[in-house]
Amino acid sequence: VQLQASGGGLVQAGGSLRLSCTASGRTSSRYALGWFRQGPGREREFVAAISWNGGAERYADSVKGRFTISRDNAKNTVYLQMNSLKPDDTAVYYCAASTVLSTTRSDYWGQGTLVTVSS
Repeated sequence: VQLQASGGGLVQAGGSLRLSCTASGRTSSRYALGWFRQGPGREREFVAAISWNGGAERYADSVKGRFTISRDNAKNTVYLQMNSLKPDDTAVYYCAASTVLSTTRSDYWGQGTLVTVSS
């Protein structure tokens, strides 16, 4: 499975961004998709994930109520709508695909897209 993420950029605190990640490869629509992030000086951490059919979602406590994950299997694309962004959300965001819905692991990783939130 190959993952191509896009949508990062510079935004002011309180603003919004939408990340997209398109998956390609055999049976990519059957994978759970999600997002992890790695901020400056931090370890990579889980952000959000969605099951292959969209029936289940998981969120990190730090983004609940602000971020929404969704997917369009016709386009093999997962989205992360990020609202009320904070400087602490600044990170490289990585798209992830896994055979099971997980908050701790991924079988495949995208190349990352940088989100910078200014105060």
